[in-house]
Amino acid sequence: MKGEVVKNYINGRWVESKSKETRDVISPTTGELLARTPMSTAEEAQEAIEAAKTAYERWRSTPAQTRIRYLYRFRNLLEDYFEELSKTITMEHGKIIDESRGEYRRAVENVEAAASIPTLQMGYNFEDIAAGIDEMVIKQPLGVFFCVAPFNFPGMVPTWFWPFAIACGNTYIVKPSEQVPLSQIRQFELIDKVGFPKGVMNLVNGGPEVVNALIKSPDTVGMSFVGSTPIGKLLYKKCGEHGKRAQVQAGAKNFITVMPDANIERTVPNLMSSFFGNTGQRCLSGAVLLAVGEVYNPLKVAVVNAAKELVIGNGLNEDVQMGPIATKAALKRVLGYIETGIKEGAELILDGRNVKIPDYPKGLFIGPNIFDKVTPEMTIAKEEIFGPVMSIIHVKDLDEAIDIIHANTYGNASSVFTSSGKIARDYQYRVRAGNIGINIGIVAPIATFPFSGMKDSFFGDLHGQGKDAVDFFTENKVVITRWF
Repeated sequence: MKGEVVKNYINGRWVESKSKETRDVISPTTGELLARTPMSTAEEAQEAIEAAKTAYERWRSTPAQTRIRYLYRFRNLLEDYFEELSKTITMEHGKIIDESRGEYRRAVENVEAAASIPTLQMGYNFEDIAAGIDEMVIKQPLGVFFCVAPFNFPGMVPTWFWPFAIACGNTYIVKPSEQVPLSQIRQFELIDKVGFPKGVMNLVNGGPEVVNALIKSPDTVGMSFVGSTPIGKLLYKKCGEHGKRAQVQAGAKNFITVMPDANIERTVPNLMSSFFGNTGQRCLSGAVLLAVGEVYNPLKVAVVNAAKELVIGNGLNEDVQMGPIATKAALKRVLGYIETGIKEGAELILDGRNVKIPDYPKGLFIGPNIFDKVTPEMTIAKEEIFGPVMSIIHVKDLDEAIDIIHANTYGNASSVFTSSGKIARDYQYRVRAGNIGINIGIVAPIATFPFSGMKDSFFGDLHGQGKDAVDFFTENKVVITRWF
């Protein structure tokens, strides 16, 4: 029933939180109350930790092939309930249904990748390092891990982590965003249906109190985080103080460079998806468009015309191309940045602030916004906005574009659109960003590759997904053997 307080999932059971404090989960499209998230207590977090700790010894000794069969069953359930799960994301977050489907397609791929871990990547050996002596490395799990998940990809992001963690033999706790808990509630209903052993998978709703309890507990070993850079830095420091492993995927300010030799007809649709897809609420979204040389004027006209044609509305409508901003606070933040851009002298050549969707008067809608005559020193060119705002900077050549990119503190993603192999090679070699696109607007690594990031966009040593995830969720034990 709508408006109910969602439950936690601890030790194989759905349990009501003891906390009386809740946060409303509001549909950004209709304004209606969808659910309430409990601000669970530190004691409840400790209950989940104890359950995961108890389950760990038995789970780590469970044969790897048996562990991954649970993932296979979960993967099949994701397929069976694919459309329902996708609609849940759209309902609570606001993104369009095709974006929600794409999010769950990536979630399925993460589970599939994790299922290959125990047989393909869990050790190596070398015979006869000396006469009659062999040496090998075996990868072993460490214990109880947890993730602090973001609001913008509530269905996918936790699957960057927990399938890999439990495939390696660890146990896990998910702390969803209190803004959008329903996607994880639906997933854990499937996890419950799969029948994982009690305590292997746990979910605790809440806020900072829960996160602090998970970090401070001597019985947890590591954290995965996706969110803003200020919070990421804080949690990374706390993890270090308490001896935890941490992988912190943080904020972004992604620059997209368009060269004079780019195919404009093919480039512009990519730019629309990059800057305005997910209503600009993703860490891979384009933020600043660097137009090189004579491409500036025709490109500017093309992006404004294309952005004007985007259909805005309820994301469940198959014809809609952009949904609302997820929360009132996020919308207020975006509007504040637009005002700042105007005050600092940028020219707002496409104003999306007055969008009205008659059927949804309470919806948190905003249209595409495009600034021209932006300079690198302006706030809108430096800080993460996390909304559908494009800033255009006219640069004379590739060197100037790269200088602007490197002057920014973030280093999550950057793309170049060009027909030149030399320029593409130069760009991927020189630009200091973790994910590089060549004629690609959204540089989203597939599940077998790490989701990279540099500078203030990532803190830690090992990223989510791929082989990095295997190394993060295991430790190496070297065994040297001689038999007499």
